[in-house]
Amino acid sequence: MSVQPWGEPGSGYPPGKRPAGGWQPAPAVSSQAAMRAGHADRDRTIDVLKAAFAEGRLSVQEYEQRHEAVAAAQTYGQLAALVADLPSGPMTAPSVTAPQPIPATFLLAPPPPPRTTSALAVTSLALSLIGFSLPAVVTGHIARSQIRQRGMDGDWAAVLGLVIGYLGTAFWTLMILLGTV
Repeated sequence: MSVQPWGEPGSGYPPGKRPAGGWQPAPAVSSQAAMRAGHADRDRTIDVLKAAFAEGRLSVQEYEQRHEAVAAAQTYGQLAALVADLPSGPMTAPSVTAPQPIPATFLLAPPPPPRTTSALAVTSLALSLIGFSLPAVVTGHIARSQIRQRGMDGDWAAVLGLVIGYLGTAFWTLMILLGTV
């Protein structure tokens, strides 16, 4: 086995020159965890701590302790251990694996069925426009009665048929009374 020129394998120190205290190499957990962290990595970790503090996940003491530990951290593994129990960003709600059914209270009511237009109301309007005033008045009154009972549309047509029908009836009555026909 060959010896590395800079010392014992994996220590980073010359042979027999490992310090008694101070920094010790991180245990070989993974290659990523043993990599040295930079200032940007520490800044990102502090951002996660700030978010957790702002959300109420950390007390003032916990935040200060972890903030100091971030400044002293040398590897990704040490930084990861400081935020392992925190989400990496703000969360609105815990994630749910299975979709929950929506309570019936929050479901929209189905739309009401479309209302039909009264055929008698349309007939009243057509008869009044043609000039059959008396049948227009009769069908208009029947149509308005059915519209109220059955909750139908077309009241405007029945009313218009009635108005034109009454005007036509008044006109013909006046003509007969004056005898000009």
